[in-house]
Amino acid sequence: MGFVQFIAELLKDPRAAIASMIAAGPIAAYGFIFVIIFVETGVVFFPFLPGDSLLFASGFFAQGGGFNIFMLLGVAWCAAILGDQCNFMIGHFFGRKIIESGRVKAMTPERVQKTEAFLDKWGHLAIFLGRFFPFIRTFVPFLAGMGGMHWRNFVAFNVLGGITWSTLFTLLGFFFGGIPAVQAHFELVIVGIILVSVIPALAGALKAKFAKGNPDQEA
Repeated sequence: MGFVQFIAELLKDPRAAIASMIAAGPIAAYGFIFVIIFVETGVVFFPFLPGDSLLFASGFFAQGGGFNIFMLLGVAWCAAILGDQCNFMIGHFFGRKIIESGRVKAMTPERVQKTEAFLDKWGHLAIFLGRFFPFIRTFVPFLAGMGGMHWRNFVAFNVLGGITWSTLFTLLGFFFGGIPAVQAHFELVIVGIILVSVIPALAGALKAKFAKGNPDQEA
């Protein structure tokens, strides 16, 4: 229950979690950012961790001096790139067994099918584009590894996507997190970031659902 409460609080207000880590010292603070980003992108069991909002909130603290922006970006880059690489290897060696076990409750057949369709449509570019979609961000490298994508092709788009995604959200927090209106409504901003990230995925799911229920559209 304690872990569930921690995740709920982290989703609701990552700023408070980061502040407590900064108070514990720089190693704890940078380590916390690294672990959350790495686990969200690198461990298929935790696709619900708040990568986007955490990066935004950490950028806000860098603007206020809690982090060094260059060190923060370096930590975020390493976590994002190594996380996806870890996920790719997990998918390559253990992907079939994990899916067949049914232990990853978040990896529903619908989400697997949707991610596979995303990979089929965009190919190697899906590794880059998938960074900007929750759940898909976690499932794409896993399924790419399971599907036999060549490691060298994966690495190139992994590095490009990891740096672009983590830099974008960190710098958004760095440049806009200090605006008084943003500070006054920080929780709403976090909710907005989550919604903007989730809306494309929801739209795709609804489109697929209505297409199945409409024989004329399928034809």
